[in-house]
Amino acid sequence: MKYNVLRMTGSAQAESHSPELLANRQDSGSVRLESAGEPRRYGWLPYAIISALLVVIYYRIAGKLIYDWYTIPDYSHGFLVPLFAGYLIWDKRESLSATPVRPTWSGVSLIVFAIILLILGVYGVELFTTRMSFIFLMGGLIWTFFGGKMLRELRFPLLVLILAIPIPAIIFNHITFPLQLLASRIASDILPMLGVPVLQEGNVIQLPVMKLEVAEACSGIRSLMSLFALAIFYGYFLERTTSRRTILALASIPIAVAANVVRIVGTGLCVQYWDPDKALGFFHEFSGWVMFVISLCCLYLVHRVMELILPATGKKA
Repeated sequence: MKYNVLRMTGSAQAESHSPELLANRQDSGSVRLESAGEPRRYGWLPYAIISALLVVIYYRIAGKLIYDWYTIPDYSHGFLVPLFAGYLIWDKRESLSATPVRPTWSGVSLIVFAIILLILGVYGVELFTTRMSFIFLMGGLIWTFFGGKMLRELRFPLLVLILAIPIPAIIFNHITFPLQLLASRIASDILPMLGVPVLQEGNVIQLPVMKLEVAEACSGIRSLMSLFALAIFYGYFLERTTSRRTILALASIPIAVAANVVRIVGTGLCVQYWDPDKALGFFHEFSGWVMFVISLCCLYLVHRVMELILPATGKKA
């Protein structure tokens, strides 16, 4: 009987403590659910905070960049570049969703480098450096939060953004002046063949009627930058391999130079055989648009010839 009493007492204690045990289990279960739901609740909060900081830091820089796109004809294509980069990301949405997300601290080094570029650009009053820092900073953030594989998938959209950034003035001048001399020399060689005697002095072509100066705006840099950007867009949509896209992009350079030479020769002929005022006014401005359209047609012809000589066999890169 004593044994039975002990057993009943033990069972009664177990029954008396069982509600407490169940409550503890329920509490622990609820804590685990809350902790599991916490990342989902605050998963996008860090990204929202970083986005807000980027807006605060770069809104003045971005505003000046948009103003340059609007006021500098050489970079009027800059409005298309962010749209194209966004399309590239949307076009790779399947491969991006299949890319594993592996955050790493390795990307912090690139973030630090971007911040240093930003500080140097702000205190050195160099717009190109501050604008390039944004691209490096975006690359560092992608690397840090999503991993190196994700950065490799997005490297081309990030590099495309460079096309929208005006190059520094010192580099711009080193490019435009040789183009001025090259265009002047070739035009001076062609005009005598068409019955127009000339005398070249640097970037100035002396015609019998007047002097024709190949100014910085007539160097061809404007059509070169725009045509190079459009050649990259064109190659991405219509070519399948990186090598063929590179050939199309490089082909835009001699096409732009040749088109500018034809424009200068046409202006010289109009000055000699028509009206100098109209040649330097309406014809000069209108011929710029015409030659750009012709340059696009030449780019298309280069693409067709490339398809005939080297048929495409690779998969889309």
